[in-house]
Amino acid sequence: MDLDNDSSKEKNQKELTDAERDPSYFNYYAQLTHQQNMLEDVVRTSTYSSAILSNSETFNGKTVCDIGAGSGILSYMAVQAGASKVYAVEASNMALRIKQLINGCPEKNPWLTDKIEIITSKIEEPNLPIPKVDILISEPIGVLLVHERMLESYLYARDHYLKPGGSMFPSSGTIFLAPCTDASLWSQTMSKVRFWEQTSFYGVDFSPLSQAAKDEYFAQPVVGCFDPKTVMAAPISYKIDFYTIKNEEIVDIYIPIQWKISYTGVIHGIGGWFDINFEHPPNNENDQSIVISTAPNRERTHWHQVRFLFKEPLAVNAGETVYGWMRLIANDVRSYTIYSELVISNKDGLSSSDEVVNQLKTNNINKAESRNGGQGHYTRRQAKWDLQNQTYYYAYDPSTSQNDYKSDFK
Repeated sequence: MDLDNDSSKEKNQKELTDAERDPSYFNYYAQLTHQQNMLEDVVRTSTYSSAILSNSETFNGKTVCDIGAGSGILSYMAVQAGASKVYAVEASNMALRIKQLINGCPEKNPWLTDKIEIITSKIEEPNLPIPKVDILISEPIGVLLVHERMLESYLYARDHYLKPGGSMFPSSGTIFLAPCTDASLWSQTMSKVRFWEQTSFYGVDFSPLSQAAKDEYFAQPVVGCFDPKTVMAAPISYKIDFYTIKNEEIVDIYIPIQWKISYTGVIHGIGGWFDINFEHPPNNENDQSIVISTAPNRERTHWHQVRFLFKEPLAVNAGETVYGWMRLIANDVRSYTIYSELVISNKDGLSSSDEVVNQLKTNNINKAESRNGGQGHYTRRQAKWDLQNQTYYYAYDPSTSQNDYKSDFK
C-alpha cells in the first residue's frame, strides 16, 4: 500500500501555477508507457471501438475533432468508421508519435493516408486551424470522472468547434457514491499515523506532528478496486450531460446524498466510481447507447475505483438513513478539492456546504459529533480530501474474487 498591487501579483502567481502544472501533466502523457497502459485497458479501448465503429453511419463522410488525442487511437477508429477528416489535437510530444505513425501510412496503414491532421496544441489556444466539425471524440476522463479537468477542454471544444446538432463521443458521464466499510484499509492508514505518535524515535518525540500526519494521510483518496460486498447501501448518482452542461458548472459540483443502510456495520469512507455513456444528441432517432462502467462489480479498468476515508469511522444500523452531500471544487493542480458532510437520520441537521468549506479551508480537522452521549458513536462527519493526492491500494483483485455475489447496484 503506497499511501506522496495585489491583483497583478495574484495573476502572476496563477500564471506560474499553470506554467508549472502543464509541463508535468503533458510530459506524463508524452510517454509511450503511459499510453500503453491506457491502450491495454481492454474495457476502455474495446468499448470506445464499439461505440465508434457501431455508429459508422454517423461517422461516414463526416469531419471529426479528437481532443487530447494521445496515441491517436480514437482518431484511427474514426477513420475506420468512415470519417472524411479528423483533426487530432494533442498538446504533448505524443503528437510527434502520431505524426510518426501517419508518415508511415502509405506502407503500413494506407487507409489512414490524408485522413488525419495533427494539431500540436491545447484546444483552448486561439485561432487553431480547425473548422466546425460534425463530431467530437475524446477520452477526457480521470479518477471519479473529473480528475485532471480534461472535461473542461472537451466542453470548450463543444462550444467552439462543434456544429449545431453535432455528436459527442462520449455523451455523458455519471458519478456514483456509496458508503463503504473496510477495517483493514482504515487500520493500515491509521498505522502510518501511529508512526508519528512515537515519543522516542531515536530519542526524538514525533508526537507534535501526529495530527498533521493524520490530516495528511486521511486527505488522500485511495485508488484501487474494492470488494462490492463492502458497499453498505445502494449508491446515489450524479449525471453530467456533456451536450448541455456549462463549463462553469463543472468547476463546483454539489452532489446530494441519501443512503438507506443495508446492514449494520461501520462506514469507514465513501466509495466512488463512474460510468461513461455514448449516446446520440437529443431527438436523434438512433437511441443506441453504449456504456463503460467502472463499478466495483464490473471488470477492472485502469481508472479502478476510489475511496475517501474518514478519520473517525461512522457506526450505522441496518435500515438507518444517512443524509449528506459531497462538493467538488476545482483547484489549480488539474483536479478537485472535495468536501463532504454526513449525518444519520436527520436531514435537517445538515450544515451549509459553504459553511463547511470555509471551515475546512482554515482547519483540516474533521468535525465529529456524538449521538446520545455514547463514546465512539457519532451522527456527523465533515471531511476534506485532495483528489490529486491519490494513494493506491491493490489488495483486492476482482478477477480472482468469487462470482456468486449479486450486488444491489448496477
